Amino acid sequence: MKEEFLHFLWQYKLFNKSNLTSVKGGIIEVLDSGSYNTNSGPDFLNSKLKIDDQLWVGNVEIHIKSSDWYVHHHEKDKNYDAVILHVVWEHDTNVFMKNNHPLPTVELQRFVQEDVLENYQKLFSKEQRWIPCEKQITEIDSFLLNNWLERLFFERLENKSILIKELLLQSNNDYEAVLFQLLVKNFGLKVNGEAFLELAKSFEFSVLRKVRFNEEQLSALLFGQAGFLENKIEDGYYLELQKEYKYLQHKYQLKPLAKQRFQFFRMRPNNFPTIRIAQLVALYFKHQHLFSQTLEAIHLKDFYMLFSVEVNDFWKTHYTFEAASKKSPKKLTKSFIDLLIINTIVPLRFVYEQERGEVNEEQLLQLIQQLRPEKNSIINKFSELKIEAKNAFETQALLELKNNYCIKKRCLQCVIGNSLLKG
Repeated sequence: MKEEFLHFLWQYKLFNKSNLTSVKGGIIEVLDSGSYNTNSGPDFLNSKLKIDDQLWVGNVEIHIKSSDWYVHHHEKDKNYDAVILHVVWEHDTNVFMKNNHPLPTVELQRFVQEDVLENYQKLFSKEQRWIPCEKQITEIDSFLLNNWLERLFFERLENKSILIKELLLQSNNDYEAVLFQLLVKNFGLKVNGEAFLELAKSFEFSVLRKVRFNEEQLSALLFGQAGFLENKIEDGYYLELQKEYKYLQHKYQLKPLAKQRFQFFRMRPNNFPTIRIAQLVALYFKHQHLFSQTLEAIHLKDFYMLFSVEVNDFWKTHYTFEAASKKSPKKLTKSFIDLLIINTIVPLRFVYEQERGEVNEEQLLQLIQQLRPEKNSIINKFSELKIEAKNAFETQALLELKNNYCIKKRCLQCVIGNSLLKG
């Protein structure tokens, strides 16, 4: 038995309210269970009760055992002087108030229905499960589930906003600079994401603003800062970039990263860091005001057009600087652009609108609902449990559910867990 579950029972009054009595036999009527306190102090504040027909307004404290009152030293804490009721699962000792009268106490286990306990035991079974409710999740009403998924999606956006707001603070609210940093990070995907973010932050965005009209200088800046221009390679294009980077390095006091930060191992050639940097060069050489263009784009086709770029001729026949390969355009695929929309465009637009007090939730939902569902091990497992995601909106919500609720066993804060417990 967990104290958090007792909080849940009290908050939602999942006990026999009509026959509720204290351990001393006093009749208790719960008029208002109070507001749940997540800070220090009693568990429920401003509760309203009738005890033997006398109205009481004050706080309620909840414990597994009555003796926990003394274990937690509440008798020495003035914050607990206004407690009017002690709710426990097991009454093992009397707790006394300042007037030396016993604090009214309810032993809750006497009033909780058997089916509520059974539901709790099913959900919090010690049996190894991928998610606690995997055997019951298909029982959930579809309307309730869909509303919960929408809330989870926006919770996920809020969590993604944390990094964005940090970057905005560091860049003096320069959305163009933050878009660049987020795009670079997400071009690196999961394996190279952090290294790519380091690359984006390794120089002032003002430098990129000055050189992006010149494709060779832009290439030299990004490849040079990534540490890829430190080798001795006898190739005309490579030598030109090397020369250009030395000029930029001296002019802007640049310090390159170690190229060992970037992983090639077990990656498909189209995901090599060199190719992703070449695509970034093509994107920023083509678009001079990318952030404002992402704000103007509404439909999915608008984003596909915006990110439709081609690498230069050198990279059409190379995956690295060292060796030539069969010619291929190496364009950004629609599935990759979808990831950029999910992880960069939508979160940044959400923060931008939030900062202006005008979040267009409907437009954000319409955009992400146009995207195909993501494919990964978590979404595949939900599919096995008969929870089929129809689009990226639902996959993002399911990822939030798994990572922020199921893994942490936050079933009591989850709408699905709440529904199953209430029966």
